[in-house]
Amino acid sequence: QVQLVESGGGLVQPGGSLRLSCAASGRTFSTYAMGWFRQAPGNERILVAAINWGGNTYYADSVKGRFTISKDNAKNTVYLQMNSLKSEDTAVYYCACRRVAGWSIPTSDYDYWGQGTQVTVSS
Repeated sequence: QVQLVESGGGLVQPGGSLRLSCAASGRTFSTYAMGWFRQAPGNERILVAAINWGGNTYYADSVKGRFTISKDNAKNTVYLQMNSLKSEDTAVYYCACRRVAGWSIPTSDYDYWGQGTQVTVSS
């Protein structure tokens, strides 16, 4: 069993930055794939960034060049650095874990989920 706890969300002005953290407990996640999803009101939950066990990453086109996913295996923590934030980035952000080495896009491929953290980009 893996427990995921997100933190770092909040209110930020357009153009600002936030860093989300996801702390994992229960079992080591160094060999698992991790993803950050987001869900805006009335929309589906979608993958914005993912990282596999070897450190290879995926980014949705909408966040490429602005978001960076990273992980610290020693701390069992994955991060999402979000820069140049836009109003359309406003959503609840979820951390998810997949019990295999490679990342995947569908939400159904992920085995564990955090509770979510709200990110609001507004002036």
